[in-house]
Amino acid sequence: MTVEGRLDAIRQESATKLDEMRQTVDEKLQTTLEARLGESFNRVVEHLERVHKGIGEMQSLASNVGDLKNVLTNVKVRGTYGEVQLALLLEQFLAPDQFVKNASVDPEGRERVEYAIKFPADGEQVLLPIDSKFPREDYEHLQEAIAAGDTKLIAQFRRELESKIKACAREISKKYINPPHTLEFAILFVPTESLYAEILRQPGLFEQLQRDHRVIIAGPTNLAALLTSFQMGFRSLALQKRSSEVWQLLGAIKAEFDKYGTVVSALAKQLTTASNSVENLGRRTRAMSRKLKDVELLSDGKTAENLLGLSDEIGDDGFEEATQHEAPTVDIVVPNSTNRAKH
Repeated sequence: MTVEGRLDAIRQESATKLDEMRQTVDEKLQTTLEARLGESFNRVVEHLERVHKGIGEMQSLASNVGDLKNVLTNVKVRGTYGEVQLALLLEQFLAPDQFVKNASVDPEGRERVEYAIKFPADGEQVLLPIDSKFPREDYEHLQEAIAAGDTKLIAQFRRELESKIKACAREISKKYINPPHTLEFAILFVPTESLYAEILRQPGLFEQLQRDHRVIIAGPTNLAALLTSFQMGFRSLALQKRSSEVWQLLGAIKAEFDKYGTVVSALAKQLTTASNSVENLGRRTRAMSRKLKDVELLSDGKTAENLLGLSDEIGDDGFEEATQHEAPTVDIVVPNSTNRAKH
């Protein structure tokens, strides 16, 4: 009985210990699972919040795209968009005095084009009209047909787009091309490169518009290249004008230099005459000196100043006074001669 009692006690104690261990393990597992599940749930919530935020941003972006689509649906607003882009290109490549906004293309001022470039011609200025067009609906219908792969609709909408561009070119030619106030051609500007590329894709359309309506199609890149070439031409004309002015100035300087040479020649002749006169005077002075070298010197303490009535020191005033008096008559004795010279 004692052994059995001890075994029962050991069994009971073991069961108690096992229960405690099971309870401890269960508590730890529960705590760890709750912590892990909480962390995972928090991460899921965080990701869901980010997704919700992204969806909100996408909705806002879609709303903005819809607003832009609504804006571009208005024909007047689309025209303003093309006009603004055209203005930016002109301001970037040309000087302010090289183009005109709302330019009049006739003397009465009845027709005005969005923009016109000034070109010099025979001392006056002629205009190159530039008008912007944006047939968005026709282009979008064509793109939708291309995306759907419907060949019939593609051909139909391409014909409609071609007809729209021809109508725009016909309008520009009729309203804005008016020689001699304008050049004999105009530019139709489309504000997107994709639309310009689609127009070029139409066989023979570009050449037909030039031939029949004298209108050139230009997209943003093509117009930038045209404006660059125009700017280089304007610089060449300015250099040519400046070179002409410099040539005229050189001609005037040459004429003045010829006059200067004439004056120098006359002055040289006068100096030569004066030099000859001085030389003749020197010869006469030397001849007189040779003739008077044998004249007797004055004696009896008389001086030349006393005989001539001159003072010892004559200044400027004395010289003027002395020259104003008549010189007295002086007898000069010449050796071996009975003649007397009077001065």
